[in-house]
Amino acid sequence: MLADNLVEIRDLNFAYNKRPILKGVNMTIPRGKVVSIMGLSGCGKTTTLRLIGGALKRTGGSVKVAGQEVAELKQDALYRMRRKMGMLFQFGALFTDMTVFDNVAFPMREHTDLPERMIRDLVTVKLHAVGLRGAQNMMPSELSGGMARRVALARTMALDPMLILYDEPFAGLDPISLSVIGNLIRRLNDALGATSILVTHDVQESLKIVDYVYFMSEGVVVAEGSAEEIKASVLPYVHQFVWGEADGPVSFHYPAAAYGKDLNLRSSNA
Repeated sequence: MLADNLVEIRDLNFAYNKRPILKGVNMTIPRGKVVSIMGLSGCGKTTTLRLIGGALKRTGGSVKVAGQEVAELKQDALYRMRRKMGMLFQFGALFTDMTVFDNVAFPMREHTDLPERMIRDLVTVKLHAVGLRGAQNMMPSELSGGMARRVALARTMALDPMLILYDEPFAGLDPISLSVIGNLIRRLNDALGATSILVTHDVQESLKIVDYVYFMSEGVVVAEGSAEEIKASVLPYVHQFVWGEADGPVSFHYPAAAYGKDLNLRSSNA
């Protein structure tokens, strides 16, 4: 019987050399849900994704995916687990010298022994799901930013992964493309019965589609809850982040000497 939680993170610590990045992080990602990890740049969001995918090894604590401790997997076992994961990189990361069709077909050709006829049918299905079946012969350089992200999403779904990791999926998109990608993430997750983890700065768009949110700051989880709970939060950091306010725990001004003192000093040196 499958456990209810696909990803379990307990007391997770990670450091680059002696510089701590994560400091006792705890997260639970249930099967079939879309969960977002939010916070300012440098708070440890993408590092958490890399630890889940096995690209990094934790300094302390535990990261389990489907009941397996990721850091303890041998190389072959880690690769087998990664075949059950999909990763949507920031800005898509398409192969620039391959057509749209071949980009989506790549994981199937690399990781399966499916005949080319079946691969062709599966690629057609994936591209149709993201609305780009008619663009299969185009090159990435011919695509708009939103189209490229949709092709990357189709490639991410190529092997029907159990877990999908998104690193800033909304970055650089216009409002229409942003909404389209958000809706696709939700619909495809539900259609596949997958589990999705989004690392994003786009609060308003992600809150439309996620089931649960973790807020991180300086390597720790400072708040968590449903989209509605996060919107209603009175915690100063969360409230400032959600509503994009200039004044709050995150200061607009970089630390400096008193403004008047600086002006007087400059005047006296003129």
